[in-house]
Amino acid sequence: MSEIKDIPRFTLQPIGFIHSPYLQKFAVPRQPGLAPSVLSKITFIPPYCDPEAFKGLKGFSHIHLLFIFDKAPYSEFKPTVRPPRLGGNKRVGVFASRSPFRPSRIGLSVVKLETVGEEDGRAYLEVSGADLVDGTPIIDIKPYIPFVDAHPEAKGGFASEPPEIKEVVFLPEICGLLNVFTEKERQAVTEILAQDPRPAYKDKKEDGKLYKVAFNGYDIAFKAEENKIIVCDLIKLSK
Repeated sequence: MSEIKDIPRFTLQPIGFIHSPYLQKFAVPRQPGLAPSVLSKITFIPPYCDPEAFKGLKGFSHIHLLFIFDKAPYSEFKPTVRPPRLGGNKRVGVFASRSPFRPSRIGLSVVKLETVGEEDGRAYLEVSGADLVDGTPIIDIKPYIPFVDAHPEAKGGFASEPPEIKEVVFLPEICGLLNVFTEKERQAVTEILAQDPRPAYKDKKEDGKLYKVAFNGYDIAFKAEENKIIVCDLIKLSK
């Protein structure tokens, strides 16, 4: 077996960056498509912003995004990780997970393609359902092809079922504050919080603690009560 020092190395350069309402890792959905109302925009750097490079993409409803987990610290290979889906306490092999703590730090998400656009001669894409932090580097885009990529008979291992969804309740006194968001953004907030973004190792019961989610320039404060997520406050973030 060759030692790692004898293996060729490759350098990956971003072709663009995603601009999403997720300002930090906390509360980003743990899989794509779980918050379908979340809209994101992908802009590209030269020469990859050439509109000719996207010719024909409008015919596809979904795309694969390949990106770098640039905010995931990684210094050495660790063969096992603790997936949130298993409560953050049970370990599985890193290659049996979608953990960001992996050797290449390459991520893969399938998102819905909303718009293939052009501004000042530069192409951009609008997508929905992305699970990427704002500013994440994009390294490639490929069209999703249903007859090749969709396998209804596939098994999902320890992630065979969708995550549990909780009821989201907004306290009456903050309902007026939510007018800073569009109807689509308010729906996105509900979809994000319904998944209970608290750390996976929490017992997911009422813990009395106040949590904050940074979304589109605001901190959304919430707490858990029984099977509900109670939104308590909305605080504008300082620039």
